[in-house]
Amino acid sequence: MIRTMNIDASDLRIPLPLETRRRWLLMAASGLVTTACGGGGGDAPAPAPSPIPTLPRPPVVPVDGPAWPGFAGNAQHTAVGAVSAQRMDGIYWHMPVDLAPQLSATGSLLTHYGSPVITRHDTVIVPVKTGADGGFRIEARVGATGDLKWMLDSTYLLPPHRWVPSFNPTLTPDGRVWMPEAGGRVLVRSNAGDPGDPAATITRIAFYGDAAYAANAAAFDATVFINTPLTSDTAGNVYFGFVVTGANPAGLGGGGIVRIAADGTPTFVTVAAALPPSAGPTKTATNAAPALSNDGSTLYVLVNNVPPPNVRPSGRLLALDAATLATQAHVALVDPASGQPSRISDDATSSPLVAPDGDVYIGVLEAPDSSHNFRGWLLHFNAALTQAKTPGSFGWDNTPSIVPASVLGTPGYLLLTKYNNYAPRADGLNRIAILDPNSTQPDPVIAGVQVMHEVITQLGPTPDPANPGGVKEWCVNTAAVDPSTQAVLINSEDGILYRWHLPTNTFTQQVTLNPGRFQSYTPTALGPDGRIYSINNATLHSVGQRV
Repeated sequence: MIRTMNIDASDLRIPLPLETRRRWLLMAASGLVTTACGGGGGDAPAPAPSPIPTLPRPPVVPVDGPAWPGFAGNAQHTAVGAVSAQRMDGIYWHMPVDLAPQLSATGSLLTHYGSPVITRHDTVIVPVKTGADGGFRIEARVGATGDLKWMLDSTYLLPPHRWVPSFNPTLTPDGRVWMPEAGGRVLVRSNAGDPGDPAATITRIAFYGDAAYAANAAAFDATVFINTPLTSDTAGNVYFGFVVTGANPAGLGGGGIVRIAADGTPTFVTVAAALPPSAGPTKTATNAAPALSNDGSTLYVLVNNVPPPNVRPSGRLLALDAATLATQAHVALVDPASGQPSRISDDATSSPLVAPDGDVYIGVLEAPDSSHNFRGWLLHFNAALTQAKTPGSFGWDNTPSIVPASVLGTPGYLLLTKYNNYAPRADGLNRIAILDPNSTQPDPVIAGVQVMHEVITQLGPTPDPANPGGVKEWCVNTAAVDPSTQAVLINSEDGILYRWHLPTNTFTQQVTLNPGRFQSYTPTALGPDGRIYSINNATLHSVGQRV
C-alpha cells in the first residue's frame, strides 16, 4: 500500500505548497500566490533522455580506494572526497533512477532521489524508483562501465508525503548493503558483489521484533515507515528514523530513532520518550539522515511534529548517546531574525552536518514564511547543543559540505553551500558560496542579522527565461568536495555538471548532462577511482576522464 497525501496549498499543516518547487509555490505557502493541488502529472511528458555517452568504453581494472557509504559520503555528512576527482572529459555511462517519473502540471520533477553508495572496489549501488508513487530496488553496477552485476527489489512503502521521499541505502565497513523495507524493517545483503566476495545472503530485521512482524505483517506495513536515509558508523552499526501513522500490534506511536548493531541487535526510542511532552516534536523529519559525532559517540537527529491545521511544523535537533539512544541534549530550532520557531519541512532533505571541530549545522526554513526570500537559515551549534553560534544565510533543502580551508590558504575549515535567492520574490540571482563559519558579516537580505562571512561566491552561469534577470538554480542537496584539485563538483538546473575551482573562483570544466529540468535537489558523489556521479533529470551520470 502506497500512502499519498493530496494537500491544497491553503492547507497550512505542511510548510510548502504543492505544485512547483521553491519559486511560485514556496510563495503560495504564505498566500502570496494562489495555486491548485498538482497531482502526479501522469500525462506530462517524460524527462528528456540523457545524451549518449561521449567517452568510449574503458577497460575494467582493479580498484581499491575509499568507499562512499551513504548520503554525503560519511556519517558526518561532510561530502569530502578522499581521492582526486577525475577530469570531466565526458559521460561514461548513465542510467535512470526513476522508471516512472511523475511530473507536475508545469513539468517539475518533485521527487527526491537517493544517493548512490560506492564500495572500495568500485561497485556502484544505485537506488531506483520503479513505480509512479513508490516501488524501489537497488542495482549494483560496475563502476568503470555501468554493467549490471545484480539487482535486489525492496518491499519498501513510502510514508505519507507530497514530494516523493528519498530511498537511501547504506554500506557498512564489512561490505554489507542495507536498505529500507516495508513495515519499518531493513533488508541486509551480506556483500556488495565485489571481487572475491562470497555468495550473498539476505536478512530482514524488524526493530520491534521479527516475530511481531511475522504475526501481523499487514498491520505493520500499513502504519510503520522508515522516513530517513540509513546511516552507518565505522563499526557497522546502522541508524535511521521512522514514523507511525496509526495503531499497530507493537503499540508504536508517533515516530522514533532506531539503532541496529552490527550483529543485528536492534534498539529504538520514540521521539516522545526522548523529549519532554512540552517540546512538541513527535517524529523524525522525513529525508533527514542521522549524523554521528567524529568519535562516533553521539547521534544527531532532526525531529519535527505533525501540527494541527493552520500551524507550520517546527522542530528540534537531538543529541543521543549513539550506543544506548539515551537523550544527551536537545535544542529548539529558532529563526535568528524573528525568534519564532523555524519551519522543519518534510519536503526538504536537510541533514545535520558534523564539522571537524565537532560543531553541528542544520538547514531550516524561516518564519514567517518568505521573510528571508525562502532561503531559510543554516543554524549552527556547538557539539553539546548548548551554544547557538553564527548562522548561515541559506538553509533550505541543503546539507553543506566541508571545505578544508587550506584549499584557500587559510587554517581550519570552510563550508560550501547553495546560496539561491529565489525569484520572483527576490532577484533570482542564484549563487553558490564558500562561507567562513567563524567570521561574520551583515545578512544580505536582513542586514540586522549577523551571518557567516561570504569568502567567495559564484553566480549561476545560465539565464533563467522564466525570471528575466535571474539565473538557473544550483540543484544539489549535498555537493562533493575534492581538496586535492581544490575544487567542488556541483550540478545545476541548467542540466550541467560544473567543476568550481576555488582558488581562482572560476568554473574550469563542465559537462552537459541533459537539457535541464526544474526538479528536487539531488546529491553528488565520488567513486574510489575519482569518477564523479551526478543525478539530474531522473538520471544518474558517471563522469570522468578519457582513458
